[in-house]
Amino acid sequence: MTVEPGAGVFREVMGCFATGVAVVAGMGADGEPRGFTANAVTSVSLDPLLILISVGRSSSSLPALLDAEAFAVSFLRARDREVATRFAVGDRRSRFSQLPWRREVTGSPVLEDALAWLDCSLWKVVEAGDHQVLFGKVEACGLGEAGEPLLYYRGGFGVLGT
Repeated sequence: MTVEPGAGVFREVMGCFATGVAVVAGMGADGEPRGFTANAVTSVSLDPLLILISVGRSSSSLPALLDAEAFAVSFLRARDREVATRFAVGDRRSRFSQLPWRREVTGSPVLEDALAWLDCSLWKVVEAGDHQVLFGKVEACGLGEAGEPLLYYRGGFGVLGT
């Protein structure tokens, strides 16, 4: 069925594309970590190693990523629904409290229990509607313990096989 495009229908259509769930984070000028839940994370290039993330202009974390010229992406595990929710709607000041994390090569925060992670220097920024697309050059990356990824599908979290 074809329908007239609009924001509501567009969100519904894009919700049919299952994605992984990650926490994107950077260090604020005050030395405190800032981060948010994201599913708009994409590999771009193998030479050089590049990824992209899409960040809403109104994100309170965006200034930290731009000022630090670096960010990290921590891919969440199936058991991390609470972490995903905390970074999506929780109090910005306490998102990292009582959650083990470390600084990586660029100084960006990586969640200790991540399924996998990428640490990136800011390579390029592109204006895109109500978002900014940040391209990151991968400076370091790694794998955590094996496990199942957390997925986002049709407005909710899920796991493989559900």
